Amino acid sequence: MTAFTKRISILAPATAAILALAACSAGAGAGSSANSGGTHSPSVKIGLTGEPANFDLTAIAGSAIPQVLMNNVYEGLVTLDQDGTVQPRLAESWTVSDDRTTYDFKLREGVTFSNGEAFTAEDVKFSLERVATNWKINQAKMSLLDHVEVVSPTEAKVVLKTPSNAWLFDMTGTVGLMFDPSGIAKLATEPIGTGPFTITERVQGDHIGLAARAGYWGEEPEVTDVRFRYFADAVASTNALRSGDVDMLFNMQAPDLISQFESDSKFEVIQGSSNGEILLSLNNKTAPFKDVRVRQAIAYALDPQAIMDTAWAGNGARIGAMVPPTDPYYEDLTGMYKQDLQKAKDLLKEAGAENLSITFDVPTRPYAKAVSEVVVSQLAEIGVKATINTNEFPAVWLDKVFTKHDYQMSVILAVEPRDILATFNNPNYYIGYDNTEIAPIAAAADQGTSEEWVQGMKEVTKKTAEDVASIPLFLFPNVVVADSELKGIAANAVTESLELQGLNWAS
Repeated sequence: MTAFTKRISILAPATAAILALAACSAGAGAGSSANSGGTHSPSVKIGLTGEPANFDLTAIAGSAIPQVLMNNVYEGLVTLDQDGTVQPRLAESWTVSDDRTTYDFKLREGVTFSNGEAFTAEDVKFSLERVATNWKINQAKMSLLDHVEVVSPTEAKVVLKTPSNAWLFDMTGTVGLMFDPSGIAKLATEPIGTGPFTITERVQGDHIGLAARAGYWGEEPEVTDVRFRYFADAVASTNALRSGDVDMLFNMQAPDLISQFESDSKFEVIQGSSNGEILLSLNNKTAPFKDVRVRQAIAYALDPQAIMDTAWAGNGARIGAMVPPTDPYYEDLTGMYKQDLQKAKDLLKEAGAENLSITFDVPTRPYAKAVSEVVVSQLAEIGVKATINTNEFPAVWLDKVFTKHDYQMSVILAVEPRDILATFNNPNYYIGYDNTEIAPIAAAADQGTSEEWVQGMKEVTKKTAEDVASIPLFLFPNVVVADSELKGIAANAVTESLELQGLNWAS
């Protein structure tokens, strides 16, 4: 992977070679949640459509690892609530200097890692400074960090090189998670964090077990055993829900079946918002998409509403850029490239790209298969032949498309919050967009007032949309289907995490 990455969905979660943990089993509780008589043991089984390659979220892109570990095993100084507002977590409070470059964090007392080590300001310094030097992904999000001062065991001063409107929000993601120095050697197999759960087992190709840990600083979870179960396809996962083999499907991948669950009182269907954009990725550094006219022709050829309606049963929301309506700099740009087949053909002719043939690298995820088939059909109407090349996800797709940039066009669900700069403000990212024009605008906006930040980011957004850096097709819905007695399910996917702490069974 490149040194500057954003996370690619693995709700989409990764299905790759997996390292088994040599640890005790989660026990019978994790394998069975419903008892006779309608009562429930304190366990939950959650169905997903793929599994992470390992547990090292500092080295592997994708949301599969943080989906399991973030806020469950690892925690940060701050977190996001369901409204997307930054809230304290391991930090009780913080203050910001007048020049907006120094954050003084007051840490909670009595917090320990799962190995018994105390969490202190030394761990804050170690964790944050390590991002820029040792992480293989997302280093850019900590590039503004100058240093961390350890004032006392419960006070850490974080000093930035310049003011930033985005930095504290970025701290709610993976780069803000806290690590114990003694656990770094085994990040891939034995994650050690301050969170309410620990990993208890991993069975390759089947499940990951978690258990609530003793000594957690916060409120103890009501569900003490969790099993993430992984299924090869959406049909298998929905069958497992019907049969009781799982209690919940998170981010359901079979939209045509939603109505069936809605009409069954045994289940509850929760439809919330997400940050996930279905992105038609165009390799800006490779022919034919290094020519902006070809990219614009593709935009004019497509009907995103029809793609969403056909591929995902109309579930989702139209967006004209990689900015969802929940972001402060959102603008409705869906009308910028309305479908116009003649314009598309004219642009291809002008670019000398008539009778174009391209390879379409598609990851093995349900949404990707459904979307790609409609895209291919629509492109055929302007004489573009797109040949689907199926890439196993994540092993092949991450290596070929994301790491080696060996592709022309692809499609992926990008789930990281506020990801437009991570996607387009780095020419070495797999998109390969020339950020010469947007980089100074983004930098000035980040250092300016909140109003200047919003205005600057709107300029960046409009420029990337005009240039068709890539094509956000629609905003992916967060659909959860669960046993109707399972409560405390967060409706909105505001981060990459599937947070477990609030889950409980109705008594």
